[in-house]
Amino acid sequence: MNSMGRRRSQITAASAAGLLILVGACSTDTDGGSDGENTAAAIDCSQFEQYGDLEGKTISVYTSIVDPEAEEQRASYAPFEECTGAEIEYEGSREFEAQLPVRLTAGNPPDIAYIPQPGFLKSLVEDFPDVVVPAGESVVSNANEFYTPEWVDYGTVDGKLYATPLGANVKSFVWYSPSAFADAGYEVPTTWDELMDLSQQIADDGAIPWCAGIESGEATGWPATDWVEDVVLRTAGPEVYDQWVNHEIPFNDPQIVAALGTVGDILKNDTFVNGGLGGVTSIATAPWNESANGIPDGTCWLHRAANFYQANWDESLEVAEDGDVYAFYLPGKTADDKPLLGGGEFVTAFSDRPEVEAFHAYLSSPEWANAKASVTGQGWFSANSGLDASLLQSPIDQLSYELLTDPSYTFRFDGSDQMPGAVGAGTFWTEMTAWVASDKSDEDVLAAIEASWPSS
Repeated sequence: MNSMGRRRSQITAASAAGLLILVGACSTDTDGGSDGENTAAAIDCSQFEQYGDLEGKTISVYTSIVDPEAEEQRASYAPFEECTGAEIEYEGSREFEAQLPVRLTAGNPPDIAYIPQPGFLKSLVEDFPDVVVPAGESVVSNANEFYTPEWVDYGTVDGKLYATPLGANVKSFVWYSPSAFADAGYEVPTTWDELMDLSQQIADDGAIPWCAGIESGEATGWPATDWVEDVVLRTAGPEVYDQWVNHEIPFNDPQIVAALGTVGDILKNDTFVNGGLGGVTSIATAPWNESANGIPDGTCWLHRAANFYQANWDESLEVAEDGDVYAFYLPGKTADDKPLLGGGEFVTAFSDRPEVEAFHAYLSSPEWANAKASVTGQGWFSANSGLDASLLQSPIDQLSYELLTDPSYTFRFDGSDQMPGAVGAGTFWTEMTAWVASDKSDEDVLAAIEASWPSS
């Protein structure tokens, strides 16, 4: 499941200050005002001349991103609006995924929509081939220049680019307390075996090493799917992962059974979970956004979750490499084995009007990525290679961007987000919940998911 439906970051004073700088920087006054404080470091209107004069033009945007995050989105459009004269009409809805197909069927599409899963994009292209518009030339050019081929592929259907990445996230993290590690003499592991040895050491020292929770209302179970995906990448490898996600091998292939068993070495081990929350079965009822609270409390030491989990820490905690809480990369089999699981959203157009393509091009450009980073406190970054990482205001976001743009890491998109909805947002969630809540075996869980895969 995509992160936008799960996290709600706060608007900070730095965000407001960043907006003022961006709007000021759109001025054609290169002197920067009487005091020179309207710095030219961000964006100036000369960068928007390529889009032409769009005065009087309106572009509608429909998305699942609602307040308070929507405020940051709207703020990031200010340079485009100020410098081109266009107006962006923004609509965020918690019912986005259900309502977008309804609007397309009724002939009332938005100009732009932010699609939270590649699988959803593919289904829209298949179901509404005359409504979803292939990316224009300027958008294709940006995509090829500023994104890796993998990210371009996730927005491509049947050889045509339809969508470009918006935000991104990295899921292959383990949250911990650097200060607690230092006091205990523990070191950050660099291989999977070292991670398991550390878990055992913490248990031998009389503590419960891991805490986990997968309760998320109607989406209960999704954090467990991330666990499986991360481990498939580490035990079976990226090629098998791709085959599994695309159903080129069955969901219950022996390699996936083995991966689930590896997940179970942690999540179904009574000596390893569930620190401060109960036993193994408590994982099914522990709210995902509160499940790591035991780390600063000292009742657990490790929690696997994405970079966006940072929004759930108490504001009194410092999130930093030498702070109260931080995260380390979930290691691979060896120090040189570096799979990376993540996700994001994609910009898709439903109109070929010039102003719509211009706005789509802006959203795929470094100018937008830097504008968004300037008005976002934490929990956001982009896969755009032109992003100025120094604008990211959170250390964990900076680390995420470093990993995502490091060619030594092999990135793969969230598997459940690429699968048919009946599986990725259906049986995969429910069966993983049953897996921790009962004695249902690895084989039975995976066989049930395989049986639910829609026939072609």
